[in-house]
Amino acid sequence: MNYFILGLTFISVNLDFFFMLIFLLKKFELLKVLLGYLLGTLILLTISYFMGRILSAFVPEWVLGVLGILPIYMALHDDDDNEKVTAHKSQILSVLITYLSVCAGCNLSIFLPVLVGEELTSFLITLIFIGSLTVLTVFLIKLVSDIPIVSEIMESHGEKLMKVCYILIGLYVFWDSGLINHLIALF
Repeated sequence: MNYFILGLTFISVNLDFFFMLIFLLKKFELLKVLLGYLLGTLILLTISYFMGRILSAFVPEWVLGVLGILPIYMALHDDDDNEKVTAHKSQILSVLITYLSVCAGCNLSIFLPVLVGEELTSFLITLIFIGSLTVLTVFLIKLVSDIPIVSEIMESHGEKLMKVCYILIGLYVFWDSGLINHLIALF
């Protein structure tokens, strides 16, 4: 598993949620935000992995490279679901539902091509890696959330950075799957 691509994938699919974390951390307890976010991330990764396993059982890996179009589509598609925030009595459940409503589509469409064809042991290492990034992210966002320049940069350039990351991930999936080599061999 390419940890650079995993890290880039995590950052890009969560970039819009990082901004939401600033608000959630001001509203809820740190531990509750951390648990809700971590649970949501692990749920979406697990769904992506099992969807990928099902697809890889029936479709050759180079054909699955076409899934690289999903991150590129997400980069070119405007999605305004970042405004959804749900309030519940449980802070953990509030963060979880907020995360799932804001990030489920992106996470599934971006992590699916990255995780397709991975073995279970590699996936478990991925869960630990992404889970660690999730925990680290919450603490970092908590530290920087009071710095005004950070909020300004995220607000003005966050979406552009996220789209660039999506395109890079899509191109990586095309290349890593062997799709490009297979298409070149046809010509």
